Amino acid sequence: MTRTQARAGRRAVALLSMLAVWEAASRLQWVNPFYVPAPSAVASVLATLVAGGDIWTHLQATLVAALAGLAGGLLIGIALGFAAALAPLAAELLEPVMMLLNAIPRVILAPLFVIWLGIGLASKVALALILVAVVVFFAVYSGIREVDRRLVERVRTLGGGRGTLVREVYIPSTTAWVLGSLKVAVGFAFTGAVVGEFVASSRGLGYLLQFAQSTYNAALTLALIVIIMSFAMLLFALAEQLERKLLRWRG
Repeated sequence: MTRTQARAGRRAVALLSMLAVWEAASRLQWVNPFYVPAPSAVASVLATLVAGGDIWTHLQATLVAALAGLAGGLLIGIALGFAAALAPLAAELLEPVMMLLNAIPRVILAPLFVIWLGIGLASKVALALILVAVVVFFAVYSGIREVDRRLVERVRTLGGGRGTLVREVYIPSTTAWVLGSLKVAVGFAFTGAVVGEFVASSRGLGYLLQFAQSTYNAALTLALIVIIMSFAMLLFALAEQLERKLLRWRG
């Protein structure tokens, strides 16, 4: 058994032990004052959602918004990060704005996007995009600024221009920074999509969460949280595989 398999086994045992304790506590009514449903009740709700088929429409809406926001945020964050790192004037304009956006809880922009863009897909994509773009901007901006200046001078001494520096030095350097922040960006993309749906929407996992909250349905709320976590973890795993594949050259 490899070390990775052993670690995965220990995590599985810990998770199963936690669920067993939770189930026992619920059956013994230790947590009844807090209205915490048992894992079996949550599993029953999950089975009902999947068997009914309606969950797939809501899941598709959230996934489309999250992935669109993730893709747009990556493109915009990378472009603005390069612009700020390579052009001092762009840095003077962009850095204060990004620092301001990073300082405030960006999810509070959700009501504004709903007012400006409506309750459709656009407002959810916009919120997810903003959340991702800020993270990726600072990853790219920091990655380029952390490049060894001696390496840059050597490339210039050998006749390399701006294009050579970007292609041979800056892009390889920032790749590690962007991929390192990709898992965080995935989480923020889901956050933006779900929060946008929670504020105002006619479908999506956030819409279902808002319905579960309004009806005080703790089992449905936990079931939806499990669904969101499961797909977020799946995207985390895909991002990790992509990171390993693209950064094999680092050993």
